[in-house]
Amino acid sequence: MPRHTSFNKLNIISPKRNGLPPPGWEGFFPYYAGYPEGFARGILESIQLPTNAVVFDPWNGSGTTTYAASQLGFTSHGFDLNPVMITVARARLLPPSEADSIDPLAKEVCKYDPNEARTAAADEPLCIWFDEGTAVHLRTIERNIRRQLVGSMTQTATGLRLDHMSGLAATFYVGLFAVCRELTAPFRSTNPTWLRKPKGKEKKISAPRNVIVQKLLKSLHGMATALAERQKTKATEQGRCDLALADTTKTALRSASVDLVLTSPPYCTRIDYTAATRIELAVMGPLTQTLPKQLSRQMIGTTRVPQHEIKVDAAWGARCGKFLRAVKNHPSKASEIYYYRTHLDYFEKLARSLQHTSDALKPKGAAILVIQDSYYKELHNPLPAIVADIAGECGLALRRREDFRLGHSMTGINPHTRAYRTSQDVVESVLCFSKQ
Repeated sequence: MPRHTSFNKLNIISPKRNGLPPPGWEGFFPYYAGYPEGFARGILESIQLPTNAVVFDPWNGSGTTTYAASQLGFTSHGFDLNPVMITVARARLLPPSEADSIDPLAKEVCKYDPNEARTAAADEPLCIWFDEGTAVHLRTIERNIRRQLVGSMTQTATGLRLDHMSGLAATFYVGLFAVCRELTAPFRSTNPTWLRKPKGKEKKISAPRNVIVQKLLKSLHGMATALAERQKTKATEQGRCDLALADTTKTALRSASVDLVLTSPPYCTRIDYTAATRIELAVMGPLTQTLPKQLSRQMIGTTRVPQHEIKVDAAWGARCGKFLRAVKNHPSKASEIYYYRTHLDYFEKLARSLQHTSDALKPKGAAILVIQDSYYKELHNPLPAIVADIAGECGLALRRREDFRLGHSMTGINPHTRAYRTSQDVVESVLCFSKQ
């Protein structure tokens, strides 16, 4: 377990991504949310963990924490609600020894079957963006991946077990995700979380089978090459990693089983992170049966109004109460009816998740959280301070805070925010806690 004095020696760099795709293997996992691998590695290398330490990320996303921990030989656990992100995190962990298997398997997956379907299912989600022929080609390839690489331990009679999906299967899905993201580029906006649907008589995307196959083979070959390059670097034996499709508000790891929590909870920015993976969820539709609307409602920070009544909890602290009252009393339209209730939902879910996270920590274990402040209209939401207050009620003592001012943020993409404030600057904070 890290000692309290080690917090002063932590190597804390800015957790902000620079916007450029990282080189090599990391470049194939370009999901924008979260911090860069260098930030996580710097923390893990400088916090003085024992060799048998357990690292946990309750909002694992694309798997930056679990990947960095695994590369350094630590055991790690990662939770996420989104099956797409569990798949991406699993692919990221693929050992370099598997690189030589990718190209031969890709050719098998892409083989033409004269008996393949000619029409799409009535509920085919890919038909939202693609014409029927293109959707059929994509689904046939996805079905081939499923048939060849996803077995009965993953697809069971009781449902999908993503924790059993192989790294190879996940890698092939990530390759197909990349193809679909490239093809749907015309329906993307400056907001990377938004993939719009075609409007009215707007033409859907059409691509012949040979073009789709060429793109997939190219994508997977690039991944194989980058993975093979990693074999040339001297590395510690990869640590064990367990990834689980889990809701942090309801699911907890075994009590006092974790040495370090390294994570970034969803920010209070009213951005629907599920929308960022709409096309990937469509690709995985037959596997997961996950409806984007249902998934969005479960998320911390959902833009959907909660279906049950939530009351302000005094344990959230005075700063949280003051901010919520200001939102409720704001004169703008829908503040009291809609925005106040979605903020209540955010803090209620966050508080439950932080309690579960604290419970998983060993005595004197460490929790390092990356938190960004935000604004509702002109009202400042001091989220790092509020999180520190809630964490304190959950048995976590703040030992160090480092702030990094950002010139722009995701919320700044919305032009309506400029009507309330001229500056779009926000602060991203790294909060370091120890279990009391």
